[in-house]
Amino acid sequence: MNNDLKIANSVTAEPILKIAQKLGIPENVLIPYGKDIAKVQLSYLKKLEETRQPGRLILVTAINPTPAGEGKTTVSIGLADALSRRGQKTCLALREPSLGPVFGIKGGATGGGYAQAIPMEDINLHFTGDIYAVTTANNLLCAMIDNHIYHGNELRIDVKNITFKRCMDMNDRALRNIICGLGERTDGVPRQDGFDISAASEIMAVLCLASDSDDLRRRLDRITVAYNLDGQPVFAKDLGAGGAMSVILKEAIKPNLVQTLEHTPVFMHGGPFANIAHGCNSIIATKMANHLADYTVTEAGFGADLGAEKFLDIKCRAADLWPDAVVLVATVRALKYHGGIPKDQLNVENIEAVKKGISNLRRHLNTLKNTYGLPVVVALNHFTTDTQAELDEVLSQLEAMGTKAALCDVWAKGGEGALELADAVTASILNHSSPSHPYDYAEPIIQKITAIATRVYGAERVDFSKVAKQKIAMYEDQGYANLPVCIAKTQYSFSDDPKKLGAPEGFKMDVRDVTLSSGAGFIVVLCGTIMRMPGLPKKPAAVNITLDENGDTVGLF
Repeated sequence: MNNDLKIANSVTAEPILKIAQKLGIPENVLIPYGKDIAKVQLSYLKKLEETRQPGRLILVTAINPTPAGEGKTTVSIGLADALSRRGQKTCLALREPSLGPVFGIKGGATGGGYAQAIPMEDINLHFTGDIYAVTTANNLLCAMIDNHIYHGNELRIDVKNITFKRCMDMNDRALRNIICGLGERTDGVPRQDGFDISAASEIMAVLCLASDSDDLRRRLDRITVAYNLDGQPVFAKDLGAGGAMSVILKEAIKPNLVQTLEHTPVFMHGGPFANIAHGCNSIIATKMANHLADYTVTEAGFGADLGAEKFLDIKCRAADLWPDAVVLVATVRALKYHGGIPKDQLNVENIEAVKKGISNLRRHLNTLKNTYGLPVVVALNHFTTDTQAELDEVLSQLEAMGTKAALCDVWAKGGEGALELADAVTASILNHSSPSHPYDYAEPIIQKITAIATRVYGAERVDFSKVAKQKIAMYEDQGYANLPVCIAKTQYSFSDDPKKLGAPEGFKMDVRDVTLSSGAGFIVVLCGTIMRMPGLPKKPAAVNITLDENGDTVGLF
């Protein structure tokens, strides 16, 4: 076993009933999935909202990710454990892992070292089947589209203008663009189709943004699946698919309760990616945690330009939430990478690279503070290769920016390694301010996209393809002008070019296409070469994963 899995298996989990008791969750609303996992009945959230005031909400985000790793989930878990150590009633609200990254390059989503959510192996591999339910509901709708066409096409669906794709929970570039319906006449009508990864599917977004089962059904019904021969939209409700889809998702919509290695409660529910989707765990899980705990720590995917932006501009507005504080995770190694140092040289002290790379951190800070008006604490995630001179340089620059910072060492020490961070975060909450956003929903779609590109990313301008302009005009004519925008772009840069590190200036964003997610309630904006179905790397993590002679998993992390 490697370190993370070995550490996770070295800790005996507390019975999930005991974890629930820490939050005051009664046993009769729990649905146990074995000893260590449970779902919670949706009806319990309504009762909580009627009887309890929400606690403090802390958002954890990061600088743009690098191959060096930043440890955002690890810091989130360590911070929650540290708050628990300080005697605070604390809960985490995190996303579920997708099998694509687990078997690909990024790895799982349960933290690392002594700051992990457990049962680590179960969570990373299948968990409670939520993502399978999302995949099945999605593909049922696709099957019903093709079945309707095969049986006479009463809705007059234009087979060349079907907008809803199939999905699967795995990275498979060969399925991005396919032809389905080949073979005999009874095998269906041939047409062009494709697959998205399940985490980027509209069904995943619907699950995570739904406020309850009724809202889930409404959102499923209003999904735009195609256009007819007259150019009019065809919805899932027109196919009669919403009811069956909601049945498939009836258990998946219930949030999952697990725990950290230090037995802090964790709601882990929903798993959209932040580079190609909205990147936040479910509204239901976040609200449940927030009404049960004094402090809820939640995380948004990838860097603050993607995950935090979508958390603040999409999720918070949909759920009537707003964080009381933000933690921005950075590492010396990542700053050196943004300063132009290749991955194989990051262990060598380089103060000049730190100075150059801190521009990435500075831009994220300015956006969170000045655009969104939020109190921010920087968590400097410590690696053993960091030198004191490098750490001092970062802390000195942050002090000059007027930003609180805390060195944390949660991988090696768990919650003990984030006590300073916990104290800094709770102190920063005193400066909580009202919500502020880079754009208003009433603004035209192009104006909203431009606002994010210029005010959050630092772009000089945005160029729109002819196709993108035509679709934007069509969506506005159809009454969708007031939806938020969900930008899909590379996570590695503020720009749409992954090679532009640091804080690039004077660049343009290229919008090649836009798609409507009418069920989720946003416009997806595809920039650069980003794909909604990732591919595996040359040597995927899957080649190292197997069972040993005792039937135990090895090579998972």
